[in-house]
Amino acid sequence: MLEHKTISLAEQVFERLENDILTGKYQRGEILTEMKLVTDLGVSRTPVREALRRLEQEHIIEITSKGILILSVTEKDLKDIFAIRLRIEGMASAFAAENMTNEQLAELKETLELQEFYVSKQDPEHIKTMDSRFHQLIYRYCGSAVLNDTLLPLHKKVQKYRRASVENNSRALQSAREHRAIFEAIEARNAALAEKYTTEHIANAAEHILNK
Repeated sequence: MLEHKTISLAEQVFERLENDILTGKYQRGEILTEMKLVTDLGVSRTPVREALRRLEQEHIIEITSKGILILSVTEKDLKDIFAIRLRIEGMASAFAAENMTNEQLAELKETLELQEFYVSKQDPEHIKTMDSRFHQLIYRYCGSAVLNDTLLPLHKKVQKYRRASVENNSRALQSAREHRAIFEAIEARNAALAEKYTTEHIANAAEHILNK
């Protein structure tokens, strides 16, 4: 049974299923049934159905006559995601340089330092968690709900590929260095530099993931 938190049960089910699909627990082309998910998650049909509607809206699954078809993320999706992030993620960092409070900067710095620590320990699972959190904090605190709502789902959709990336220690180390440069530009309130470094970081990530 999923634990009840401050978010609704349907939201918890959605996040669990989204994560399971995007990290590869359920493979593209696999067919699931609603009853299997109800049994696996230990919840009633209502939150599962609500979560499935949201997943279908995000084109992660497709409801068919045979069951729930896992779509996940195709290679073309991946290319499109990076193309979009290349154009707008730097904007989020630029806005963050202008809008983040000192308390928010401290939270971003702590996340970066944890990422650097886990890189030194070659701990890919925690590296991925801190890497994700670094980006998500910038989205959240950039001052634009539109950018946050656009970038957050795109970032989530490349989870499986990012895990493979951070398992490469040289790329994990380089990514942490790139994050350090982005953070220092945001901390210095240099919007132009924050945008430049972020765009370079996304380009490097795309190069590593798409051409591996």
